[in-house]
Amino acid sequence: MSGTLVLDCEGLSQLVRRRPELIEWLAAAEAEDIRLVTSSVTLVEARDPRTNQARFDYAASRVDIVPPTEAIARHASKLLASAGLLGHEYALDAIVAATALASAAPATVLTADPEDLLTLCGPGAQVVKL
Repeated sequence: MSGTLVLDCEGLSQLVRRRPELIEWLAAAEAEDIRLVTSSVTLVEARDPRTNQARFDYAASRVDIVPPTEAIARHASKLLASAGLLGHEYALDAIVAATALASAAPATVLTADPEDLLTLCGPGAQVVKL
C-alpha cells in the first residue's frame, strides 16, 4: 500500500452518484495500490433517502469502512479542542480527520468543504476539494 484515500460525506455521495471526477480519483488510487476508506459514521451522514438502497450499498462495498474506535474518538475530541471547534457542529468532520490521520500515510481526504478538514487535519493529511 502506498497511502490512503479517505472519503468524507460528499466523497461517498459522489461515489454513489458515480460522479466522473470521483471515479477518476478511484481509478488512480487503484492503479497506485492506495487504500480507499471512509468512516462508518459517514455511511449514516451520506445516506440520501432518494437514492436506491442497492446503489448505495454497492458504492459502500467499494470502500473499506473504518469504525470510530475509542482511539479515533479520543483523537477526534483532541482535534476539536485544538481547533477550538464545537463537537455538536464538527463531530463528524473530526472523526473523518482522525480516521485520515490514523491511516497509512500519505493520507488524502476528498471533500466538498475543505476548510474545516484542513484545520482539523493540519499537516498530517492532504485535503482536496471535490
